[in-house]
Amino acid sequence: MKLLAALLAFPLCVDAQPRVASSPRARPAIRVEELDGHLRFLSSDLLEGRAPATRGGDLTTEYIAAQLRAAGVEPGANSSYFQTVPIDVVGAEQASIRVSASPRTGGSVALRYPADVVVWAGSATPNSAARGELVFVGYGSTAPEYRWDDFKDVDVRGKVLLVLVNDPPAPPGEPAHFGGRAMTYYGRWTYKFEEAERRGAAGMLIVHTTERAGYPWHTVVGSWAKEQRMLPGDPTRPAPLGVRGWITDSAATGLLARAGLDLAQLRVQAETRDFRPIATGIVVDAAFRNRVEHLSSRNVVGRVRGSDPRRRDEFVTFSAHWDHLGIGPAVDGDSVYNGAEDNASGTASLLAMAHVASHGARPRRSLLFVFVTAEESGLLGSAFFAQNPVVPIEKIVANVNVDVVTVRGRVRDLAVLGENKSTLGPLLARQLRPRGIRLSPDSRPEAGRFYRSDHFSFAKAGVPAISIGAGMDFVGRAKEWGEAQEAEWIAKRYHQPSDEYDATWDLSGMAQIAEIALSFGQLIADLNSMPTWNADAEFRRVPSVRTVGQQ
Repeated sequence: MKLLAALLAFPLCVDAQPRVASSPRARPAIRVEELDGHLRFLSSDLLEGRAPATRGGDLTTEYIAAQLRAAGVEPGANSSYFQTVPIDVVGAEQASIRVSASPRTGGSVALRYPADVVVWAGSATPNSAARGELVFVGYGSTAPEYRWDDFKDVDVRGKVLLVLVNDPPAPPGEPAHFGGRAMTYYGRWTYKFEEAERRGAAGMLIVHTTERAGYPWHTVVGSWAKEQRMLPGDPTRPAPLGVRGWITDSAATGLLARAGLDLAQLRVQAETRDFRPIATGIVVDAAFRNRVEHLSSRNVVGRVRGSDPRRRDEFVTFSAHWDHLGIGPAVDGDSVYNGAEDNASGTASLLAMAHVASHGARPRRSLLFVFVTAEESGLLGSAFFAQNPVVPIEKIVANVNVDVVTVRGRVRDLAVLGENKSTLGPLLARQLRPRGIRLSPDSRPEAGRFYRSDHFSFAKAGVPAISIGAGMDFVGRAKEWGEAQEAEWIAKRYHQPSDEYDATWDLSGMAQIAEIALSFGQLIADLNSMPTWNADAEFRRVPSVRTVGQQ
């Protein structure tokens, strides 16, 4: 009864609203009150952290579908609001996890879980194991376009690889090397695991530093020291790693020192094209049993049909992930990872956008609102959607994503991931110029945020895609205030139980971002021509879509 009462307390239909001009179509305004109602419920403890393939996840998807139905948004997935996504849930029996090293110099050392290392299964198998010599492979990248190869044809089959996070730093005179300050996909840990699998490695450990990873060690623990979710294995891909994992910088330093190696010196060597893999003489032995469940979760899809009979079978997609981390390691006595900002804020925004889009003049193309599952497990829901689209992928002309929408008030600038990769960025800048809102450069390009949210799955499938979020310049605040808020969020709340709803939040900025994202999508839906990738964008041709690794 409590849950029913909570559901009934949230707005389900449009009241009489003032109609506002909305570039270029009139429609109801996005209301802060509606955003607040969705946000309160989606981040409630009742949903138990919204983990996919759980009771809380199922309640979340039912809530989203009910809201779409009540708002008059049509089902978008073959006369249903739901697209079933198969999910394998793998939980390690932590008591049997053993990660140790035996250097040639004698002795062995046990790495503490999760203080020193966090490891998990590379696939949904009852037993995971990786036993082999530890080989340091620098940044683990093979990038012909940058004349870079960390492997140099060294056979690493059956080895456990030790790799540095992020891209190699740009050497003097090569500012565009691996994107300069901005991370490329080669710097993402997903790529590093994929490359290790292609080369037949037994396992991989990525050396973590807060500066290079972009988040502290407790984020690694909160994200990975628990059961993992993954899409079922693809038999056409290489055999998965037996063990995937992260290791702290201090633990890696101490481990290598036992073999007479200096991690700081190895880092320097890894920054040159002449680097070759280094066999350490250290034997790593990791083995643990897994609890495996073959379950399913759901993407939720709604459609607002376009007005032009010749264009309504083309689509602009809006996306946001509804999931978070569920129940995890307790922090200060709280084990519910509510994910209020990440990403109940985006889900609430997308619901409000779909709500008002269905009441007003329709653009020429249709609008598809896609609420995806398992983003926190590695963009799994959006990857599945891109591989199994409910409409032909070539008919999706663009994707506009919202992830972690601001709860701190209105902004004078936007942070737009992917704004320099396609015609979408300049188009958005032109639309916003009369409003006095500018696009600001990514404040943390080294964090590789373009590759960390669901628009990336659309991009990998060849669809021009961006993610729209707040910048750092808040109305009525000094810019330093916004930067301080961002830093505090990453340090204290990102992927932590403390990401909880706060009644003092100023949601006017959330309404502003939702309004901008919807207006921009409607503008795209009215264009005569389709958005295109820039000539130097890695996604300008539709590639074969691979399953995205875990995030």
